[in-house]
Amino acid sequence: MSATPSFLSAWRLASMLLAALCCAWAGPVAAQGKTVRVTFNGSETGFDPPRISDVTSAAVVASLFDAPLTYDLLARPVRLKPNTAQLPEVSDNYTRFVFSIKPGIYFSDHPAFKGQPRELTAADYVYSIKRYYDPATRSPTLFHYENAGLLGLSELRKKALDTKTPFDYDTEVAGLRVLDRYRFEVRTAQPAPRLPYVFASPGVSGALAREVVEAHPADQMVPPVGTGAFRLVSWTRSSRIVLERNPVHKHSVHNEQPAEGDTLGRDIANQFRGRSLPMVDRVEIAIIEETQPRWLAFLNDELDLLWVPPEFITQAVPNNVVAPNLARRGVQMRQYVIPITRHVYFNMDHPLVGGLQPERVALRRALSLAYDTSREISLVRYSQMVPAQSLMPPGVSGYDPKLKSEMAEHSPGRAKALLDLFGYTDRDGDGWRDQPDGSPLVLELTTEPNQTARALQGLWQKSMNAIGVKINFRVSTWPENIKASRAGRLMMWTTGWSAAIPDGSYFMDLLYGPNVGQANASRFNLPLFNDIHQRQRQLPDGPERDALIQQGMKVALAYMPYKASGHDVQTWLVQPRVRGYVPHPFIRDFWRHVDIAPDAAAP
Repeated sequence: MSATPSFLSAWRLASMLLAALCCAWAGPVAAQGKTVRVTFNGSETGFDPPRISDVTSAAVVASLFDAPLTYDLLARPVRLKPNTAQLPEVSDNYTRFVFSIKPGIYFSDHPAFKGQPRELTAADYVYSIKRYYDPATRSPTLFHYENAGLLGLSELRKKALDTKTPFDYDTEVAGLRVLDRYRFEVRTAQPAPRLPYVFASPGVSGALAREVVEAHPADQMVPPVGTGAFRLVSWTRSSRIVLERNPVHKHSVHNEQPAEGDTLGRDIANQFRGRSLPMVDRVEIAIIEETQPRWLAFLNDELDLLWVPPEFITQAVPNNVVAPNLARRGVQMRQYVIPITRHVYFNMDHPLVGGLQPERVALRRALSLAYDTSREISLVRYSQMVPAQSLMPPGVSGYDPKLKSEMAEHSPGRAKALLDLFGYTDRDGDGWRDQPDGSPLVLELTTEPNQTARALQGLWQKSMNAIGVKINFRVSTWPENIKASRAGRLMMWTTGWSAAIPDGSYFMDLLYGPNVGQANASRFNLPLFNDIHQRQRQLPDGPERDALIQQGMKVALAYMPYKASGHDVQTWLVQPRVRGYVPHPFIRDFWRHVDIAPDAAAP
C-alpha cells in the first residue's frame, strides 16, 4: 500500500477533533479492545426511535435500545425470538397481545436516575409507544401502530391536536395498558396477526426511560439512554459514530438455529453458541457517501465489512468469485437479495404529475415506460439489482415471483403514443412537449449530491429527452430531502424503501391514504386500494392474503404513483479478522453478532 494517508485516515483525524463538540451528552470513550469498523453511505438523522426512519439511524438505534423481541440471526425463513420479553401471548383472534418482560434488565446510567440502577419495566414500553402518538414527537413511523388500530390511542392523540394541549401520557387506554411491573397488554381494533414483528424493531418499539426524555425537553433528539448492547460515546453528525459495549447489558446470548442444510450457519452456531452478546467492545461507524472512498477504505484495511459499491463489483468479485488479491488476504464474500425497492415517486398532490384524472395517470405511465430501468441496472447498479415488477420485493409476504408487468418495461414508442393521445404535445414549437392546456411540461426530480445520484440524473435526462419531455434536477442532502418529502414539497424523488419487517404490508403502506406524510411519500389516496389494504392486514398469512396483496399491487401499477426500478443484490466483503458475520434482512445492527479474531483485537 502507498504511504500516503488514505481518505478514511484523514477523516478519522478530523472526526476525533470534532467529536467532543458535536455530542455534548455522549459518555466517555473507552479503551478500544475488540473494535469492528463499518460504514454507511447515508447520513443519520438522530437516535430517538420515534423520530427516525432512515437506515443509518435505525441501525444505531437497534444497538442502543431494546425492542421486546428480536430475530434469530440464522433462521431462514426469518423467525422471531425473545429479547427483553417472551414471545407474546396472543388471543381474541389476533386482537390481544400480552408481553412479559424479563426481570433484571437495566438502563445505562444517566443523571436522571440519581445514581440508582434503573430497571426496565412494562411501563417503559407503554410510555415509549405512546410517544409515537404524541403530536409533539412528529413520528414518521406512527403508521405501524395506527394501522393496527391500538384502541384509544388515536383518540388521545386527536384530543391533544384539537385542544392544542400536551399529550396525556398518564391516561390509561384500552389498547395499551400496564398489567403489572413486568407485563403489558396491547389490544387492537381489528385482527393484527403480524403486529409482533413491530415489536422486534428497536426503531419502532425500542424502550426509553421517561425521566431521561423529560430531563431533555428542548432536545430535538433525546439522548440515547437505553438497555441495548451498546451505548453512544461519540457522534460527529454525518461523519462518525462510535459505540462501546454497554456494561449493564447482560441478557443477549448467541443461541441461533440455522436452517436445515445451512453449512455456514451451522458452523457459526456451533462456534458461538452460549456466548454473551455483544462479542466486540467497540463499533466505529464512518458515514462515507461517495463510493470510491468506501472502497479504498476497505482495501486499506480500515473497514472490517463492506457492502461493495456496485461500480467496484467486478474488481471485488469478478465472475462472482472473490478477486485473487483479496482472497490471498483471506477476505470472504456474503451475498443475497435484500427486501428493498429502489424507486422514484410522483407526488400525487402536485398539479403537474399528480391526480387521478386520466391524463395524469397517462403521464405517469408514459414517464415510467420511457425510463430505461435496464440501463440503471447495468450501468448504475452494475447488475447488482434485480428488476422490479412492482413495489413488493422478494423476502416479504405477498411477493409474487411470477408477476411480469409494465413496471419493468422500457418502451419509448408506447410512451410517446400515450402522451400524444392525452394531449401532451409540443404546442409552441420549441421542441419540448407541453401540458394539454398549453402550459409548460417541466419535471423536477430531486436527488442527492453523490456519484450514484448523478448517474441516475443522466439516465433520467436521456430517457426524457427521447420522448421530448424537459426535466430539471433539484439536488440536496438526504436529511433535507426527507423533510421536504414529508411536507409534500417535492414533485419527484429518486429514493427507496427498505423492509423493516418481513411483511408485505410494509410496502402496501407506501400507498395507503392515511399514511400520507409518513410512509406514503407519493401521497397516493385511492379508496379501492385503501379497502384492499385494510382487508389484507386482518388476515393471517396464507393464499387468501397473498391474493389481496397482489391485487393491491396491480391497482398501484395501473395508477403508477411510483416507478420502481429494482431490488438490491447485496455483496458483502468481510475481512479475515471478522468472525460470525452473516447478512440478515431485518437485523440492522449486524455488529452485535460478530467477533474479532484474538490476534486482531486492536487493528
